Amino acid sequence: MPKITMIGRVADGLPLAASMADDKDAMGHELDSYERQAKKILRNLSKQRAADGGADGMGNLAGSMRQSAGQAAAAEPYVTVESGEHFSFHYIVDGGVCILTLTEKAYPRRLAYDYLDELRTEFLTVHGAQVATATRPYECIRFDTFIQKTKKLYSDSRTQRNLDKLNKDLRDVHSIVTKSITEVLGRGEKLEAITDKSTRLVSASKDYAKRAQHANRMRVIKQYAPLAAVAVVILLCFWYFVLR
Repeated sequence: MPKITMIGRVADGLPLAASMADDKDAMGHELDSYERQAKKILRNLSKQRAADGGADGMGNLAGSMRQSAGQAAAAEPYVTVESGEHFSFHYIVDGGVCILTLTEKAYPRRLAYDYLDELRTEFLTVHGAQVATATRPYECIRFDTFIQKTKKLYSDSRTQRNLDKLNKDLRDVHSIVTKSITEVLGRGEKLEAITDKSTRLVSASKDYAKRAQHANRMRVIKQYAPLAAVAVVILLCFWYFVLR
């Protein structure tokens, strides 16, 4: 069954809605680390978007968000990220948001993506207009009610409803991309390192420009200071001997 569900903005990784692990879950003590991994996956999607060419400021957020989300969805409609021996993350990207869930590895992928598809349809219908304008984390937290209701429907893969879904076999399994958590988070660390290097280069460039300006001012002072001193002496002498 879905253990953790998160919805975040692809443009900057801002979490918009979430349903965390149940305190009564037998594996609840293990799921804290997976919640952190889920947030890292969202941040890494944002870093990947920025590396591929993101928005120039918040003014272009909505347009670039739609473009990047469309590209991501076209390239990877459904993504499974295997994390450890027992769990897998599944996510889809659409409308500028990433809808992500954590399930046990034995849980059928088709059901996981049907679950995410239902969340995607409802979220974009109800909160789609808020995606680009949201400024606070979990601004769409009321969506948790729908997440909880839908999660119950998918909690048991052996119910007749879910067996019927599996038997219909409508989803193309070839459209599912499988990755490892090491690959996903490792790429994020590389992108972060590139960003840090870029930031340092920009900072070093600014420092160099400041030093160059200072050196130029000192050169001008050294070049014209003697002439200025001579002019001052001449003016003082003129004032003392002629005008006084």
